[in-house]
Amino acid sequence: MTSLKFLLAPLILGSTLFLASPAIAHETMDGPGQISVSATGNSYQAPDLATVSAGVVTQATNAKDAMQANAEKMRDIFDALEAAGIQKRHIKTSQLSLNPQYDYKENRNEPRIIGYQARNTVSAKSENLERVGPMIDALVSAGANNINGVSFGIKDSVAAKSKARKSAVVEARRKAEEMAEAAGLSLGRVLRMNENTHSSGLPQRMANVMHNMGGAAAGVSTSISGGEQTLSVTVNITFEIGE
Repeated sequence: MTSLKFLLAPLILGSTLFLASPAIAHETMDGPGQISVSATGNSYQAPDLATVSAGVVTQATNAKDAMQANAEKMRDIFDALEAAGIQKRHIKTSQLSLNPQYDYKENRNEPRIIGYQARNTVSAKSENLERVGPMIDALVSAGANNINGVSFGIKDSVAAKSKARKSAVVEARRKAEEMAEAAGLSLGRVLRMNENTHSSGLPQRMANVMHNMGGAAAGVSTSISGGEQTLSVTVNITFEIGE
């Protein structure tokens, strides 16, 4: 059995980025020769969906008062979100907790409970990115004192994924043809093919949101930028090869 190994450098074509991984060509005595290649195609698209995670943290000397104070503030939070144009179906409770607060100064082995902390967090989704800044301002004005950040996405990513997938397949075939030609072989039919899909973007850092909130109190709306989302599809294809 003979073995050929090729390492291809990354190739950039237009706005599509292809990341090449090691491809192995091999031939066996029991079946047809094969070439296995991988290629990744990327598609870039501006997000059209944003999700804000925010809530209220309250403390009191007893559990009942901590939960009661939290419930009152969260009622204002929900009212503020609806007033900002966020539909009820896009508002979801993502965390609710009540935890004792301990004092370890006197005895670390047997800490003393000195109070309770209640935490309630909601996720609010907006399909209009221009509303995200004002939504954060409304949350803070209503009493939100815990904002985890903003995440962005794409409502319909089918077209973008399809573009990345086609680019990846084209590049994989090009690589296989180049390898077969260099080895003096002919490229045959596809024997196996699979794909992996993932997306990524630039998250809105919490530090940036908090920095802009200072301006929101003075009448300046919080600034939010969705940046660009990258949708990637990696294909792994095995071709038959012949003499």
